[in-house]
Amino acid sequence: MTVSSTTVKNSFSGDGSTTEFTYTFPINSTAELKVIERSSLGAETVKSLSSDYSVSDNGSSGGTVTFGSAPASGTSIILLRDTNLTQDTDYVANDPFPAESHETALDKLTLQQQEIQEEVNRSLKISRTNTMTSTEFTNSATDRASKILAFDSSGELSVTQELGSFKGNWAASTTYVIRDIVKDTSTNNIFIAVTAHTSSGSQPLTTNTDSAKWSLLVDAASATTSASAAATSATAAASSATAAASSASTASGHKDTATTKASEAASSATAAASSATSAASSLDTFDDTYLGAKSSDPTQDNDGDALAAGMLYTNTSSGVLKFYTGSAWQTITADTDVKVSVSSNDTTPNFLLSKLTAGTNISIAETNDGSNETITITNTGEDPTALAIALG
Repeated sequence: MTVSSTTVKNSFSGDGSTTEFTYTFPINSTAELKVIERSSLGAETVKSLSSDYSVSDNGSSGGTVTFGSAPASGTSIILLRDTNLTQDTDYVANDPFPAESHETALDKLTLQQQEIQEEVNRSLKISRTNTMTSTEFTNSATDRASKILAFDSSGELSVTQELGSFKGNWAASTTYVIRDIVKDTSTNNIFIAVTAHTSSGSQPLTTNTDSAKWSLLVDAASATTSASAAATSATAAASSATAAASSASTASGHKDTATTKASEAASSATAAASSATSAASSLDTFDDTYLGAKSSDPTQDNDGDALAAGMLYTNTSSGVLKFYTGSAWQTITADTDVKVSVSSNDTTPNFLLSKLTAGTNISIAETNDGSNETITITNTGEDPTALAIALG
């Protein structure tokens, strides 16, 4: 026959009811078919021909494996060809060439090579572009015990690395090798050696002269500190909860007072707003009458509106007070001899004098009492504004 397929293995999943499983590759004998059952936990069991299953072989197209009991659900069934590694063909000298037996031998060699390839496919390998000096190791079982398969500093296969060997409490003057594990009794921290050395100095190892030769595995000191801080925080939280409850009660008691004060504040705010409006109105009225100090005659009031008769302002250039007549600005001046006369038909003595009141720094004198009275108003001070206001 010829070998046109490279398949050497078929896999199936058990369901608790199926008993027949088909393989699709040729075998030389039913004894060369290996049946393996893998449990859901990964345990593998090689089943026995006749007692666990039977085989119905159909030649180069494959055949059927029939179990006596259906494999349970969750299990895997693997049908794997396992050709005998013997060579059964015998060539006799001077005999005709045994073409059939020769082809059978070639077929067997091909089946064996396929099975070897199947195993190679399942093996750990380095890639075609990678290099490694050797994939062999000579360490005995005793030397390999409790160690791991790893790679050394050159990337070569090594079985000398241990997972870690606990050496107890750290001590000075002690020889430590790589991956030795010790406890720092001053902090309860656990360290692993990263460099072989003979210890010296004292604990803690974080400040020891050989601190760079150790790596921290378990930070027990920080864990203890965190636990203590957590306990303190829990106590503080409980106290805060009590204080919060008390504050809530106090806050409830002040609620009505706060409501009353809020109402009073609202009323005060309304009154203040009204007063502010009145004050602003009064200020605007005054501002519209007395325009303040300016260096020259203004042409409009402080709001940018037209001038009105009666407006006043102080001219800072001349130092005088000016009055707007409605058409022009006039200077208000003091006269030391101002006279006001009463008409000739008014004969009431002191008539004019009784109508006037002298202000600060102002004196009033009357002549021709009861006849053509004359009033003399004199500014006795230095402020011409005083006289102007008195006359007004």
